Amino acid sequence: MAPTALAKQDFPSLGEYAYERLRARIREGALPPGTRVREAEVAGQLGISRTPVREALRRLEADGFLTFEPHRGTVVVQLDHQSVMELYAMREALEGTAAGLAAQHASEAEIANLRDMLDREAAILDDPQGLATHNAQFHQMLFRAAHNRYLLKTANALRDSMALMRGTTMAVPGRAGTAHDEHRALVEAIRSRQSDAAERAARGHIHSAQTARLKLLFDAV
Repeated sequence: MAPTALAKQDFPSLGEYAYERLRARIREGALPPGTRVREAEVAGQLGISRTPVREALRRLEADGFLTFEPHRGTVVVQLDHQSVMELYAMREALEGTAAGLAAQHASEAEIANLRDMLDREAAILDDPQGLATHNAQFHQMLFRAAHNRYLLKTANALRDSMALMRGTTMAVPGRAGTAHDEHRALVEAIRSRQSDAAERAARGHIHSAQTARLKLLFDAV
């Protein structure tokens, strides 16, 4: 994934700039879970003083992205089993709601876009990393098709927390093809304006993704 382009002049303060740059790096995987984050090093990379970086680190720690570990200092949070379960429970609820709303409110152009994304997805089923990026875009489009700003805002916050998980479920054998079939069923329910079916399809899809995630966690032990 290409790094997000963020310029100092786009922010009201250097502290805000440092915060958004670091959050983007965590979200995009440039700072994986467990990575040590050094104040002086970040300041040098961003070309700013340590004071705004310190402010950014405190905010990220309060947001749950960073934590302090004895003998290591500040590190990117590594989610435990319970945290993963809680995140997927929230994601299932949000995605189900989004799918149901999309079946009611998505424009024909948005539905056509989702169907086009399915075709592009089918061409990269053997590329886990590319598929992970595409998958994120697909789900972002789903939330936009729901036409609910508050739901989208909540989903974006959850997406940042999901970025704290290592790896991609698309690397689990068989998951890519299964996810593609689930996406297709979901889009078909939206296209048919079947709100209840769309919600069930979305919830089932996320439950299946959770199972794949737990397999990744088990295999990593």
